Amino acid sequence: MSIELKGVTKTFGDVAAVKDVSFSVHEGELMALLGPSGGGKTTVLRMIAGLEVPTAGDVFIRGQRVNDLSVQDRNIGFVFQNYALFKNMNVFKNIAFGLKIKKWKRADVKARVAELLELFGLGGLDKRYPHQLSGGQRQRVAIARSLAPKPSVLLLDEPFGAVDAKIRQELREWLVKLHHDLNVTTIFVTHDQEEALEVSNRIVIFSRGHLEQVGTPREVYEQPANEFVARFIGVMNVLDAEVRDGIARVGELQFPGEGQPDGTRLRIGFRPYAVQISNDLSLFPYRAVLRHTFFLGIMLRLEFELPSGLLLRSRMTKEEYVQLGLEDGREFSFQIRAYRVLAKETAGLAPERDLAYHPPPTIGEHI
Repeated sequence: MSIELKGVTKTFGDVAAVKDVSFSVHEGELMALLGPSGGGKTTVLRMIAGLEVPTAGDVFIRGQRVNDLSVQDRNIGFVFQNYALFKNMNVFKNIAFGLKIKKWKRADVKARVAELLELFGLGGLDKRYPHQLSGGQRQRVAIARSLAPKPSVLLLDEPFGAVDAKIRQELREWLVKLHHDLNVTTIFVTHDQEEALEVSNRIVIFSRGHLEQVGTPREVYEQPANEFVARFIGVMNVLDAEVRDGIARVGELQFPGEGQPDGTRLRIGFRPYAVQISNDLSLFPYRAVLRHTFFLGIMLRLEFELPSGLLLRSRMTKEEYVQLGLEDGREFSFQIRAYRVLAKETAGLAPERDLAYHPPPTIGEHI
């Protein structure tokens, strides 16, 4: 393992910012720490860097316990959210700063900076100052400076938060390519779910100091560990159903009662893509009216209402939308192809259920 945290806790006075967190990062992995503000992700990053000391637990880098090791002795590159470039230094001097601190020879410094300028697409900008660069260029200079001394680990704190959407997308693609080329173990903090899903090999999800789930982008999206993860990653319809006569009911919708006694409340969750729609009103067991269509580029998000007043969301392509002849106010039939019984935060999750269609009021069987 490149990095490992074991039972790490960090308190500030009476406030526990991180609570008993354990996870590992593989050599050469690109991992995202994801969560809302105050979730604990930046505090974890700072403990790995040595900028904060754990109140309890241990941090290991390549098998060595580093709790008492200084920032300088951890061989880590750290990129702050605001870049933290030296305003009075040009690009060359900014990138070379760490090398001079480590007393590299002048010829080696020049060669290393030239190598990074070319690698990062900064050729010809070596004499410019930070205020003469775009946001994307400043971010690349900051990362180049951190990588200049050839650290074993690169840590990025909200690396693309200060640039606009177009530049942010370009930087995401650039970071993936850079990581592929350099194969440096990289951890980055983000609150942007799309960014974490698109860029990382694995994602660690935090909430209120707790680690909620670790998994690949596909795992955390398709197999969320609990309701918090299900809601935080992507969009999910979450319903509060009550078991009656062995059936979990909410409005017109019915799900298997999971063997629970009458009166039990179950949280039922399903992704918008699990809703299958037809313009044939007799094909699927439920009917609804399309209330609003949101244009998302090649995808459309649909908000529709059941006769009971229950509002749900679905997604489909523009082609599917046109083929079905849908428009706001149009009635259609639908079924829910897959759902989950959601656990609470930091708890386990029942496996996903696939529903086969049967005419109402029969409940879909598990397949």
